[in-house]
Amino acid sequence: MGGSSSIKVVLPALCPDDPDLDYKALTIIHNGREAMNAYAALHTKTPEEITEIRKALLAYCRLDTLAMVKVLDKLYSLVDRIW
Repeated sequence: MGGSSSIKVVLPALCPDDPDLDYKALTIIHNGREAMNAYAALHTKTPEEITEIRKALLAYCRLDTLAMVKVLDKLYSLVDRIW
């Protein structure tokens, strides 16, 4: 993991080849920077654009949460093997 604790680095190391955890499959928002920028710019968007960005933000947050749960599950399973 090269000393990084970023979910984008840790996730593929601990949970490789899981198609449910593919940030590239998301539309519009793929990372935290894009999420922050999209949220900050909402006031400049049309109602239709806001709806699409909101859906993309929710999808990104859902994936981030799922990723953290999968990482935690993997860490628990590694600890269970040790004990």
